[in-house]
Amino acid sequence: MRRAILAGLFAAAAWSVPFAMAEPEHSPDQQNVVHGAPAKPTPVWKLSAGGRIYDNWWEALDRKKPEGTNPAYPKNSKRSGATTWRCVECHGWDYRGKDGLYGAGERYTGITGIRDARAMSVADIVKLLRAPSHGYTPDMIRDEELERVAMFVRGGQHDADRYIDRATSKARGDVVRGASIFQTVCATCHGYDGRLLNWGSREEPAYVGTEARALPAEVLHKIRNAHPGAAMVSLRAFALQDAVDVLAYAQTLPEK
Repeated sequence: MRRAILAGLFAAAAWSVPFAMAEPEHSPDQQNVVHGAPAKPTPVWKLSAGGRIYDNWWEALDRKKPEGTNPAYPKNSKRSGATTWRCVECHGWDYRGKDGLYGAGERYTGITGIRDARAMSVADIVKLLRAPSHGYTPDMIRDEELERVAMFVRGGQHDADRYIDRATSKARGDVVRGASIFQTVCATCHGYDGRLLNWGSREEPAYVGTEARALPAEVLHKIRNAHPGAAMVSLRAFALQDAVDVLAYAQTLPEK
């Protein structure tokens, strides 16, 4: 039992660093929390759930991983395979697509972000997600689940450039206040110094401090919405600045 719990906690922190890790082991009750939905989901829960689907829908919903590259993914782009079916793969952790962090490099696609979609209705966003330009079928993401994504797109985004300096990658948060939140909430799984869980390797570790410095926009998204498929706390119900403060403190934690 102890090994199963530790394996689950370890896998819960496996964000996006390419490192082979075991699938988390959840009890039936945990499975429902990680992949299911409350009997009466609140709008805040739906925003958080939509953010996890945006991140990785098959992990968030416990579905079969898609095979092959998304037909709508630009042919001249550098990625391939299942990852091209993720919303974030084209639109980015800052939600700006080609005009943001994915404006160059391996993840450049030339696709616009989703910032302007905040002006659209949830119904129209759902229609767009069902259209061939996205290709999400009901056997991949059900109607009520796709609505959560649409709700996130319309009302769950934040302006990453407002809270993270793009030039320095430094979070614009209160480190002291972030420490209070981290030490009483996040440390339960990550440890007080953020090194209890390592989703890198022994030679090249990846801790909270490592990722907070290297991938702050991704970490902020996950602080607010949790990691798909993992029993991780989401701070979506709290003020956005709380999450930014946690990120600012996390950037002070050891990288190795």
